[in-house]
Amino acid sequence: MGERLAPRAGEIAAVARDILEDSGPTALTMRALADRLGIKAPSLYKHFPDKNALEVELIAQMLEESAAALEAAEEREPGSLTALADAYRAYALSHPHLYCLATERPLPRAALPPGLEDRAAMPLMRACGGDLDTARSLWAFAHGMVILEIHGRFPDDADLGAAWKRGLRAFHP
Repeated sequence: MGERLAPRAGEIAAVARDILEDSGPTALTMRALADRLGIKAPSLYKHFPDKNALEVELIAQMLEESAAALEAAEEREPGSLTALADAYRAYALSHPHLYCLATERPLPRAALPPGLEDRAAMPLMRACGGDLDTARSLWAFAHGMVILEIHGRFPDDADLGAAWKRGLRAFHP
């Protein structure tokens, strides 16, 4: 984040992230952000041309952080799909609003820093031996489980840990 943004833009993005993480994407408005910063909303546009640009920055942060989490899991347990999936789930559940912002609509690929999406995918690709279909299938499973968990779509008595482990065994018996 620091290399991409000027200090004031970094501060704005940090406050925007606080709003997002605390209250969800609907609470993240340019007016709410300006109010939290104690400035007038038009001042924000000196640093971000629009709300979409601000959201792209937050999505980039999510991809950087999740990539770092997966890289750390890969370093601890090379080749372990379970370690990667568990790191993915832990990150998503720790940052549910940021995760949803980044994954519930089309990814703004053209606006992201070059190579960031690939970096985020590479630990999984390596663990899947470069098999793109297996990597996509595993990601779809992990994302589906996580997003349903975030949105409270499982019954209260559901053993999500057991479902998670069983699903992962389908990819790595």
